Amino acid sequence: MKVIETSLPGVLVLEPKVFGDSRGFFYESYNEKTFRDAGIDRRFVQSNVSRSSRGVLRGLHYQWPHPQGKLVSVLEGEVYDVAVDIRRGSPTFGQWTAATLTAENHRHFWIPEGFAHGFCVVSEFATFSYQCTDLYSPAADGGIRWNDSAIGIDWPVDSPVLSDKDSNAPLLADLAPERLPEYQP
Repeated sequence: MKVIETSLPGVLVLEPKVFGDSRGFFYESYNEKTFRDAGIDRRFVQSNVSRSSRGVLRGLHYQWPHPQGKLVSVLEGEVYDVAVDIRRGSPTFGQWTAATLTAENHRHFWIPEGFAHGFCVVSEFATFSYQCTDLYSPAADGGIRWNDSAIGIDWPVDSPVLSDKDSNAPLLADLAPERLPEYQP
């Protein structure tokens, strides 16, 4: 597996070794030892799949308390996937990084605990898979507005299709400090 560091320490793009021939392909989407060797020593407790059409933007989502690390990938289609550092006191607080994930490139994106996550579908549709390090907790559910100008994400869509929850999410600056994780160097 090839590990690609991003501009945010801890957020990684992972490229598995893909073995293909005329019948199709095979790759390990997760191997505990390989991931541990890459610095991702986590236990995944929940696995989710979503399917969305072109222009759908989901995010920016996070949980606090009970933060979730997420290992995400695309099974069909293409998405523009984003991680935002929302850890109070972090030297990269409010900064973002992104990766293009496709069914063809087989890339995975590791978003550690303490980061908000979102993605936008740029193909006709996309089937998105993610494994989480903690269970979903409605009481801990949080969100940040997708187009918060203080963050300045360069999304590949101007007028995305949004849920009511995502349309009405607060700006990062409007969140109470206790609703954000604290940076632990």
